[in-house]
Amino acid sequence: MDSELKQRVQRSEDTLAIQQLFNRYASYLDAGQFDRYAALFSIDGEVKLGPLGRAKGRAEIEALMRRNLEANVGQSYHIISNPIVELAGDTATSEVMWTVILRAEGDRPVLGMIGRHRDELIREEGEWRFKLRAGFVDIPSAMKAKSD
Repeated sequence: MDSELKQRVQRSEDTLAIQQLFNRYASYLDAGQFDRYAALFSIDGEVKLGPLGRAKGRAEIEALMRRNLEANVGQSYHIISNPIVELAGDTATSEVMWTVILRAEGDRPVLGMIGRHRDELIREEGEWRFKLRAGFVDIPSAMKAKSD
């Protein structure tokens, strides 16, 4: 296989792996699997999630999500869409849109909020992980923020 083809295959594999990272992020978050969620971040990974707060390192990230979301597991569902990924070897940047659907009275779905994540990604131990995930709310939340 020539080097140009190898590069194209690697870029495709990396893009698909990063898409799976986004999908796991939503799946683990919605299922309340906060340990698995935190493992999606690099060892020194960081989140800056607006009303939910900030955390650095997997233990702090897991604790932040438990503190803010554990009581509501099964009540919100994240849809991740419109990924834009810029690869640069073992690092990448990305932006995705997210939509939160809330379970309302009578199991009726209600639009909770819409926003986006801007990410710095890194390949660590052969896996793509979030180095920094910054969240921005574009349409305000029906969720109440909890203080740290």
